[in-house]
Amino acid sequence: MTNPITCDVAVVGGGAAGLAAAVTLGRSLRSVVVVDSGEPRNAPAAGVHNLLAREGIAPQDLLTAGRREAEQVGAELRRDRAVAARRAGDRIEVDLAGGGTLLARRLLLATGLADELPDIPGVREHWGSDVLHCPYCHGWEVRGRRIGVLGTGPMSAHQALLFRQLSEHVVLFAHRMPDPGEEVREQLDALDVPIIDGTVRRLRAADGALRAVVLDEQEVAVDAVAVAPRFVGRTDLYEQLGGSRVEHPTGEFVETGALGRTEIAGVSVAGNAADLSAMVGAAAASGNTAAAGINADLVAEDARAAVHARRNR
Repeated sequence: MTNPITCDVAVVGGGAAGLAAAVTLGRSLRSVVVVDSGEPRNAPAAGVHNLLAREGIAPQDLLTAGRREAEQVGAELRRDRAVAARRAGDRIEVDLAGGGTLLARRLLLATGLADELPDIPGVREHWGSDVLHCPYCHGWEVRGRRIGVLGTGPMSAHQALLFRQLSEHVVLFAHRMPDPGEEVREQLDALDVPIIDGTVRRLRAADGALRAVVLDEQEVAVDAVAVAPRFVGRTDLYEQLGGSRVEHPTGEFVETGALGRTEIAGVSVAGNAADLSAMVGAAAASGNTAAAGINADLVAEDARAAVHARRNR
């Protein structure tokens, strides 16, 4: 068995949160290994939005720049998948799918989340282009167009109100949405947002572009469709270490305290695994913050060790 790779901090996940953390830790002269499988959640999107000074940058270009910055301050990047984690005394071991193990003083999970999409033909095929969920991430790109909101849960009516800010042509498809109540129905009606009952069967496209929402008895022309996926944080490693995830009306996540700390000693979480609604900028900021907390912990630990060593000379 080969010797494990030792480091101050193992970062699992090389998206905005993980890379931002790696830069912060590297600038504090911490040894950092970032493990990333190369499957970013926002890969289908044409651009990243609401990111100051980087508006519209392609997701892959942003990650390439982030990797370069992390490497410039000494972080080691490994294209691999972390498959297991366990306590090893006062350290944490992380096994990699490609072979080998990391042995770290601290573990930062920036593993993100998975979007569980409605099982309707056409939704996944157009996800990230004509099918979207966040009015802040992609609403500007469909402003003024015909937008259908697919009712999948209790937040769908609110989603319709958000998209109505961007277009006068919004339709809410009740589909499997619970009754929003008289007050919300009145609001939608006052804003000329019709609610169409019935089950959505598929999305119809032509020439690569979304054209219509197809129900049992009718077809409604649209240019874009908004859906509300179930957001499920990638928490496998955290649970292997004894942690638990928290249920939320829109999904599941890891609950964190100040500076991304969790209920598991030595384990922090940043990005979408801890905040289901975080956009890229917020995810990166949480990575910076969690890294600062980790470094502060290590500074205190190193100082105590120095005092102990001095007393025992």
